[in-house]
Amino acid sequence: MPSKSSTQSRIIWIECKGDDGIVGPARIGRVTFSKSGKSLYYRGDRFVTLAGQGFKSNYMRVGTHEHYWISRCRKDGRDALYNTDIVIDDEVQEEYWTEIRKKAENVNISCFQATGKTTR
Repeated sequence: MPSKSSTQSRIIWIECKGDDGIVGPARIGRVTFSKSGKSLYYRGDRFVTLAGQGFKSNYMRVGTHEHYWISRCRKDGRDALYNTDIVIDDEVQEEYWTEIRKKAENVNISCFQATGKTTR
């Protein structure tokens, strides 16, 4: 993993595309980016960009080859393409609710169901 001094970090939406390749569990957590931006790191795992070659996914987890959709968190919370369950990492929970969603009253919520942009 790269040193913290050489990377940027950001709170990000991270959705594993699951067995069907379409929908799976999601997390909101802090990732760090490689200098090139082609890789990112989350919880000790490395993800590489699919550079437009993924089906409803844009990154692949190195080692497992699982496909993920990884993107900035939306202010309205509609990050999911389809309804899915979300877990917010403890270390970003307060910042997510206060800075990104602007809903400080929700700082104690650590999981919720996201309403997807579409239905299957």
